[in-house]
Amino acid sequence: MSSTCKYLIPGLEKGLQLLLLLAQQHRELTFAEILRLVDMPKATAYRAIQTLVHLDFIEQHPRTGAFSLGRKVLSLGLGYIASLDLTQLGQPIIEQLRDRSQCNSHLVIRDGRDIIYIARVSGAESKINHVSVGTRLLAHRTSLGRMLLSGLSREEFDALYPDDELPDDAGSKQAFWAMIQADRLRGYVIGESFYRRGISSIVYPVFNRDNGVEAVISIMVPMDTIPVQERQRLQNEVSSAAQKLTEFIGGMTSAKAI
Repeated sequence: MSSTCKYLIPGLEKGLQLLLLLAQQHRELTFAEILRLVDMPKATAYRAIQTLVHLDFIEQHPRTGAFSLGRKVLSLGLGYIASLDLTQLGQPIIEQLRDRSQCNSHLVIRDGRDIIYIARVSGAESKINHVSVGTRLLAHRTSLGRMLLSGLSREEFDALYPDDELPDDAGSKQAFWAMIQADRLRGYVIGESFYRRGISSIVYPVFNRDNGVEAVISIMVPMDTIPVQERQRLQNEVSSAAQKLTEFIGGMTSAKAI
């Protein structure tokens, strides 16, 4: 957004800054913490927060007084997700994948440093905890995020992660870059679930018409309890689903390196 726009509404701009701050922090914030993180006068921040609380865009914890995103923000996010052509195209594909694999299946995109689950279906016999639509996780902490980040150039990657170390003491940026380059060349990721030990995600990329990684499709599999030949079949199912969605959005199904 241009900083010279003549038509800005300052109060609205401040309110949106506060919502973005709470979304980026992934936790409740006290008023003092908010003031340290935003560039606005105390009175302005207080009025903006109280307005957003009144409208249910921000919630205040009744005991601690800390602030977090409210239900109205979720409704906006789900409305946006529902409007995406990718979701509409991908939903029947991951349903077919679920039917063929009997596993929880997901369609996920990247938003900055986060991944967002935009569609999901549960396997009929699956006892694995499911992930809700709209869930955001840190990209560098998940196998799905690794596959999504593999579509970045080095310049884009450095802009996204400017420090030498990854956030949350997750290790060296250079080592992580090497890992996602290996993922890119391999063309898929199999990694242990963020949620439960012994459960792995099989992840394949969905390419757009510019040959970039638009999304990923994944299933969650109890890898230690299934035979090797069945693992290969499941990989093939996920790969086929990702290729099908790639075709639907006009991407190149033969793309493996970006």
